[in-house]
Amino acid sequence: MKKACVIGGSRYFGRHLVTLLRDSGVEVTLVNRGSQAPPPGVTHLVADRDDERDLTTALGSRSFDVVIDQVCGTPRQAGIAARVFDGRAGRYVMTSTIEVYDHALSDGVPAAAPGVPMPEEAVDPRLWPADPGLPWHDPRFLEDNYGEGKRQAEAVFVAEAAFPFVSVRSGHVMGGGPADFTGRLAHYTERVRDGHAVDVHRENHPSSFIHHTEIAEFLHWAARADFTGAVNARSHGEFDVVELCERIAKQTETRPVYRVTRGAASPYAFGHYYGMDNGRAARLGFVFSHTADWLPDVISEALSSQSPRGTRS
Repeated sequence: MKKACVIGGSRYFGRHLVTLLRDSGVEVTLVNRGSQAPPPGVTHLVADRDDERDLTTALGSRSFDVVIDQVCGTPRQAGIAARVFDGRAGRYVMTSTIEVYDHALSDGVPAAAPGVPMPEEAVDPRLWPADPGLPWHDPRFLEDNYGEGKRQAEAVFVAEAAFPFVSVRSGHVMGGGPADFTGRLAHYTERVRDGHAVDVHRENHPSSFIHHTEIAEFLHWAARADFTGAVNARSHGEFDVVELCERIAKQTETRPVYRVTRGAASPYAFGHYYGMDNGRAARLGFVFSHTADWLPDVISEALSSQSPRGTRS
């Protein structure tokens, strides 16, 4: 691999992916809307990936051995990319999500049983086509249907793309440093440390997670491989929201406070089992870490970067 294009990738694990590619000798082109500059040594193209003409113009005559799409989240975006990169991409890797399995869970797929991790075939994009007529342009709709948008984007690539396509279904990405813009882990470290209640379900279930550097390494690996199709990416080991809070409490020498809710619970509080089977990736040669190896350090990073005790609004 000599040339790679990364769409998005300007922050968090995407930025780490860009530096991994650059430092391995790959000529990297970063495409985004210009909100953030890329790392040194990377070509920067400013374009709106929702605008087919704008994206085509920005790319010019460039072609790439691989395109890694960090931010594709709707069938319309996938359709534009399938057309624009036809003849330009030797391989296309889309960063997808564990949340595509929400579709399978709602359809009662047997693999959704507690303790039975979801294999890739639980959601086959060929069986559930996309619906581009849905209001994907509405930010609220898109936010409420994040996993479904990713699933339908996968379906469009599988049906329409002329290039080899891979969808990396990532577990919930966890990082604790200032680069983590999601605020999900900080939500817990602050609340547990300061004695505020954490909203949970009456019965909470485990989920799959992956360290923020590990998902970048996985995408870097997938970009260089030759397999196609969906692949799950998650660290070994699962935990639920209570286990997470207990771990934080141990490191902060506090006691967590829980509040059972029938409505929306805190992030990482799940009312159903949310595990993924990472066997395919392991058989293909990727060696995953274990959550127990990195969770304490991630919590420490979150604690060290948050506001002083008692200043939380």
